[in-house]
Amino acid sequence: MDQIAAMRAFARVVEAGNFTRAADLLDMPKPTVTKLIQQLESHLRTKLLNRTTRRVGVTPDGAAYYERAVALLSDLDELDGSMTRSQATPSGRLRIDVPSSLALYALIPALPDFFARYPDIQLDLGVSDRPVDLLAENVDCAIRGGDLVDPTLIARRIGQVQLTLCAAPGYIQQYGMPQHPRELESGHCVIGYFSARTGRRVAFDVVRGEESYELDLPYFVAVNDSTAYLAAGLAGLGITQSIEPMVLPYIEAGRLVRVLPDWHSAPIVLHVVYAPNRHLSNRLRVFVDWVAELFSTGGAYRRRAASLLMINEPGVSG
Repeated sequence: MDQIAAMRAFARVVEAGNFTRAADLLDMPKPTVTKLIQQLESHLRTKLLNRTTRRVGVTPDGAAYYERAVALLSDLDELDGSMTRSQATPSGRLRIDVPSSLALYALIPALPDFFARYPDIQLDLGVSDRPVDLLAENVDCAIRGGDLVDPTLIARRIGQVQLTLCAAPGYIQQYGMPQHPRELESGHCVIGYFSARTGRRVAFDVVRGEESYELDLPYFVAVNDSTAYLAAGLAGLGITQSIEPMVLPYIEAGRLVRVLPDWHSAPIVLHVVYAPNRHLSNRLRVFVDWVAELFSTGGAYRRRAASLLMINEPGVSG
């Protein structure tokens, strides 16, 4: 029995919750994974997993073994990496998950710089606003904004993005330009945004000096995807509160105009998160450092975002 291969197979089955998904993540046939687990249980003389028709659960012995196994595997990977890091450039595949707006208007426009530095790294980029299970979906790291809801994840703060109130010129022509947040509560409408994770609608919040307002405003439409949110804003369906990298090129092109420019919202803090048992490989380490540099360079990513204005045109007009 290849005990290291069996330990890796066991860890993947525990994380994925079933043999089929674990086999896909390991890129090996399901019968091979099953055989490795059986050999490992025979070697240890204990049952590690409880198998049902729908899901695989871990036994108490299996849970204890898993904790030690992932630590040993992480140490082994780190040892191997430390021996080769000084002799080779970072290489291999990374699976990254990024919210739509950050991917389209900040990260992707900057990727030519990343690949110029690290041409041997491949990125599998998951782009959506849905929550992702890093372990079950074998994601190396995710970029997330706002409060972190999973305290088990390791998080590194990489920067922040500012929120901007704006609307299409056609909307302003029809409803007028508000001069104070109180005016938004009557005679205006917003585009609602509800969290893909919780289903709850996100309230508008604005601050100017000592004044602050949290507004639960009327709307015609609410969405749970940031690109749909932008499209609704460009269609003139209401006032939006979007991250600045997303709307800046449209403001500069005259497709959107700023609303209440003297009022500001608290910036969204960005983190890179990864699972505590996820080995921080050399390729993952350089990606995390690079993305931290990207979001800490002031307007650099916003200037790159302008190049996407024509590429990502949603096909609606304000």
